[in-house]
Amino acid sequence: MDLADGHIAALRKLFDDPKIGCTAYNLGTGRGTSVLEMVTAFEKASGKKIPIKLCPRRLGDATAVYASTEKAEKELGWKAKYGVEEMCRDQWNWANNNPWGYQKKR
Repeated sequence: MDLADGHIAALRKLFDDPKIGCTAYNLGTGRGTSVLEMVTAFEKASGKKIPIKLCPRRLGDATAVYASTEKAEKELGWKAKYGVEEMCRDQWNWANNNPWGYQKKR
């Protein structure tokens, strides 16, 4: 839902200022999420246990990755309203209701 709202905000900006050109906005929470946090959130959303295998960190793995959303907040008036649990819930619900994605069942 947040991502859809962010895209709508970007389209509004484009229509309000057609000279904007090509610019990028980070449409996230501005907070990082660990793999284990994501697994836990999907398990909660789906009601299913996700099998995992804990392994040592690989050479070159980033310790944290996240982006600033300040530009989207300032220029688009957009800020994420939901957290990772709500995002996983919404994705799980959509996938369950649309098992063939945007295509119709043949």
